Amino acid sequence: MDSFEWNKVFAAVIASVLLIMVVGIVSEIPFHQEQDKPAFTIEVAQEASAEAPVDTGPSFAELLAVADAGKGARQWNKCKACHTLQKDGAHKTGPNLYGIVGRTVAAIDEFRYSSALDAMGTAVWTYEMVDEWLANPQAMAKGSKMVLAVPKAGQRADLIAYLATFTDTPVPFPTPEVAEEVEEAAEEVADAATGN
Repeated sequence: MDSFEWNKVFAAVIASVLLIMVVGIVSEIPFHQEQDKPAFTIEVAQEASAEAPVDTGPSFAELLAVADAGKGARQWNKCKACHTLQKDGAHKTGPNLYGIVGRTVAAIDEFRYSSALDAMGTAVWTYEMVDEWLANPQAMAKGSKMVLAVPKAGQRADLIAYLATFTDTPVPFPTPEVAEEVEEAAEEVADAATGN
């Protein structure tokens, strides 16, 4: 090969490398964008000072009083992969939830509950307890099979209102006034226990 042929080979190699570099740079242009702020933010609860009043929003009883069972049916779509609502219905990964409010925790003999729920003994599912469970099942019974939580209080109230329609013995919703009295009594008991 003479030098002219070698020049063609080197030119082809250099052109190929140059083409690959240009394609790489050009392909990043539509996708690579510097962000001024993160794509999403993670809300971290701030520690409130003792002097500042904390706005906790409406109470659970108030949310339940205005809950929409129709919206709860849409929330149920997340749950039905593991639970059923039919009377005497089959169990899936989770137990059948027909008549859950007013029922003893871990009461269905045909379903194998986690040891965390079995340890709750003779506790009875109340609306407040179901709300606490849906907010964070692992905090209530560490080691439970249920890991899905419903973090928004309004969505939990809607879902609980929907679940309340599936029972033979309806339990009335707590009224906001009674719920406040119960909360005040619980605070007094807690204060007495701590010596405050």
